Amino acid sequence: MDTVTGAVTHDPPPTTAGRPGRPLIVTEDTELLDDLLRLCAAAGATPEVRHSLPRGRGGWESAPLVLVGDDAARRVRGAARRRGVVLVGRDQDDSGVWRRAVEIGADHVLVLPDGEQWLVDRIADVAEGVGRPALTVGVIGGRGGAGASTLACALAVTSAREGLRTLLVDADPLGGGLDVILGGETAQGLRWPAFAASRGRVGGGALEESLPELHALRVLSWDRGDRVAVPPQAVRAVLAAARRRGGTVVVDLPRRVDDGAAEVLAQLDLGLLVVPAELRAVAAAGQVASAVGMVLKDLRVAVRGPYAPGLDDREVARLLGLPLVGEVPVEPALLRPDGGRTPPAASARGPLARFCKEFWERASAEAGSG
Repeated sequence: MDTVTGAVTHDPPPTTAGRPGRPLIVTEDTELLDDLLRLCAAAGATPEVRHSLPRGRGGWESAPLVLVGDDAARRVRGAARRRGVVLVGRDQDDSGVWRRAVEIGADHVLVLPDGEQWLVDRIADVAEGVGRPALTVGVIGGRGGAGASTLACALAVTSAREGLRTLLVDADPLGGGLDVILGGETAQGLRWPAFAASRGRVGGGALEESLPELHALRVLSWDRGDRVAVPPQAVRAVLAAARRRGGTVVVDLPRRVDDGAAEVLAQLDLGLLVVPAELRAVAAAGQVASAVGMVLKDLRVAVRGPYAPGLDDREVARLLGLPLVGEVPVEPALLRPDGGRTPPAASARGPLARFCKEFWERASAEAGSG
């Protein structure tokens, strides 16, 4: 059992993955009820409210989350034991709260107002439905012009073509905008500056619906304004929301690891370092890998030809001391004069699309066995 006095990590509530549920509030304390209703509203949830144990106990057993006011602890003492029960009180000096929590089988003891953010997060999990988070992959160039943005777009396009919920995140404010690569710079939807004031929790569904939809995927990119930075806490909240709804998230990373990039790296499942097969690029990539590796533990190398004398993909990986994903093939369509309007990996039969599909198959298998 945990006492919650701030934001802490927690297990998902016992609800069916992807299926929203209504939290149950049990209390006769009007002031406490007002606070709990306010927190539910902040989390986007509409609760069921009872003064005592629901008749038939069906509501008690089926609710994905039960918030029991300390005043109601005695009235629910005989309820069936279950996970996802939180005893909520106000008096931090009341040692008897532990005994009452044990009597009702509570997982957590929450003291307001200190535990408000934790509770909002927990309620929002219930409101959205929580399953497996998105498989999240970051792509970063070993040097400028390595082709990381092209590969990030290709991975996202391929994932969406396979029928997966896919979100492409442009974390490089100086990269020119991934929406441009996808031919959607005029598409309606929000860009990064709109989320600069985000704090705490961002709703995953609301985020997804607000973004431009291009080639069956959602894209969070930059606009053409002057803002080139978003506060780290906003980056953290937005990426957490992007991951929460499952599927895949692909992030195009900047080569400079600032506070915002570190927030992204901390939420990645793995990273791909795109390295042209030339000595200067390998040397530059080594510095990038050193900086990224301080935060991201699973970093792999994807090599792009043509190869300098004495180099091949395995040798590049050996010099960098990183696992090899493979050689990133050239997409012939992107080399044509009109290639800028053709999304990378647009053709499922192209070599880049095949590379991306094989990558997703391997990465998904690894995630499933983890």
